[in-house]
Amino acid sequence: MAKDKFEEALEKLEEIVRKMEAGNMTLDESLKAFEEGIKLVRVCTKKLDEAERRVDLLLHDGDELSTRPVQEEENDV
Repeated sequence: MAKDKFEEALEKLEEIVRKMEAGNMTLDESLKAFEEGIKLVRVCTKKLDEAERRVDLLLHDGDELSTRPVQEEENDV
C-alpha cells in the first residue's frame, strides 16, 4: 500500500468515509474500516509531505531556502 498513489489512497479513504457515514456497518466492520482509514491517512500524509519537500527544493534560491505559502485564489475560498 505504501506504493499507492496519493489519488488512489484518497479515493479509498473517501469510500470508507461514505460507508461509515451510511451507518450500516457492524461495530467490527467499522473498526476494521477505521483501521484501514488510518493507514490510508498515513499514506496520504506521507505523499503530501514528500510533495512539500519537493516544492521547497524547487524554491531553493542559492544558499537560502525561500518558501512561501501557496496563495489561494479568491474564487476557491
